[in-house]
Amino acid sequence: MIEQAPTRSAPLRASPTQKRKRAFLIFFSVLLAIAAAGFLYWLHERNFESTDDAQVDGHLNPISARIDGTVTKVYVENNQAVNVGDPLVDLDPRDYQVALDQALSQLAQARSMVTAERPNVPITKVQNVTNISSAEAEVAAAKAALEAAERDRQAYAARLAQSEATNAKAQSDLARYRILIEKEEVSQQEYDQVASAAKESAAAVAANQASLQAAAQLVEQRRAEVAQAESRLAQYQRIARQVLAIRTATVQSNEANVQAAEAQVEQAKLKLAYCHIVAPVAGIVMNRVAEVGAHIAAGQALLTIVQINDLWVTANFKETQLRHLRPGQPATIHVDALGRDFQGYVDSVGGSTGAVASVLPPENATGNYVKVVQRIPVRIRFKPDQKGLLQLRPGMSVEPQVRIRN
Repeated sequence: MIEQAPTRSAPLRASPTQKRKRAFLIFFSVLLAIAAAGFLYWLHERNFESTDDAQVDGHLNPISARIDGTVTKVYVENNQAVNVGDPLVDLDPRDYQVALDQALSQLAQARSMVTAERPNVPITKVQNVTNISSAEAEVAAAKAALEAAERDRQAYAARLAQSEATNAKAQSDLARYRILIEKEEVSQQEYDQVASAAKESAAAVAANQASLQAAAQLVEQRRAEVAQAESRLAQYQRIARQVLAIRTATVQSNEANVQAAEAQVEQAKLKLAYCHIVAPVAGIVMNRVAEVGAHIAAGQALLTIVQINDLWVTANFKETQLRHLRPGQPATIHVDALGRDFQGYVDSVGGSTGAVASVLPPENATGNYVKVVQRIPVRIRFKPDQKGLLQLRPGMSVEPQVRIRN
């Protein structure tokens, strides 16, 4: 007997009303999920400010020549790493060596002149003291001689007065004896004695007058000698300081010449040292234009060193993003070239917008004013001791994200 297979009952079809309800439920569920996700995203993003207008910056140190010269050797190539003090370029030093030798010879000559002139100062001092002392002694001797001549003149004057008195008595006696001899009251012998005494008295007066006159002349002579000695003393006293000042000024002038020569020597040494150019900073060489045999001028650029150990990020945030941005806030920096993130912090906010600092800033007062949201550069520093910092290079594009709320 053949059994019949059980028949499957047909499924119940949903009504159009149930389908619409299910569709609306799914739509509102999805819409609610999107709204919740958007709200959570907004809650998250409101704590951050980010921009894609940012790049890595660093110090680019141009290395230039400080003197004119011809390049004799170049030690580095582009993209080569250098440390502080590493040789970069050599210039021909021969001309500057000759200049140094000339400066050294001039310095030696100037020092020899100082050595020759310096002893003249104490010698002049001794000579001045000696001349003044001698002149003072001459003045004292002349005054003493004048006093002696004055005393002699006074003595001769006294003798003259005494001889005149004696002569007056003798002449009086002679006149009386002349009367007596005429009356023959005295002898001829007595008269002759009185006449002889009168002549002697008159001769004594004449002699004393001559001596007094000579003494007076001697006094005038001594006075002239005193005046001459005092004039000589005044002259020594007057010129002694001037002569010493001249000697001192000569020595000082020679010492100034020595200092000038020493400065020339130092300058020549510096120029000679400038022939060997070394790296002032550590970094990587770029834009090398120095070539052996090229003649370069002072100030001409030779190459550039990029300091990769001191980099930062310049992020140009919109002015509307700076409301809550402050120095010290943490930041995450995504580097496009490396595909990784670095940690940093806000260092400072720029002093003006980029438009103001441009070569041709906008002139809104001309009437062609269109309001544009401006950007202000913000410096973001990398936190130290992060792996991969030495792979960064200035100019790399980055996307910093600053946390403005905790």
